[in-house]
Amino acid sequence: MNQETLQQGVRLTFYCHVRAKHDGVLVYEWLLEQARHNRLAGGSVFRAIAGFGRHGVLHEEQFFELADDLPVRVEFLLREEQADLLLRLARAAGVDAVYARSPASFGTLGKG
Repeated sequence: MNQETLQQGVRLTFYCHVRAKHDGVLVYEWLLEQARHNRLAGGSVFRAIAGFGRHGVLHEEQFFELADDLPVRVEFLLREEQADLLLRLARAAGVDAVYARSPASFGTLGKG
């Protein structure tokens, strides 16, 4: 990849549980819809096979009774102002999730 084709921005990652809802909508779906509605480049959702969060409860795929509450990661590669917008929307709406924001370089391979 050519250096000049790389964009500088941020990786904005949200963490929540697969069944967590905000206003009756799954949190990860709400985040994706907000990004799509605001014409952000795109986002992806990844489901974990195990994890624990701020409350220290371990959730694993092998335990049937906890399998519905596995963690998910919702990840976006964005320009700074896009990340700011998505965070403002989530804060204003009162979304309950943990997030991480880190610098990122990204680009597109192929004809895009």
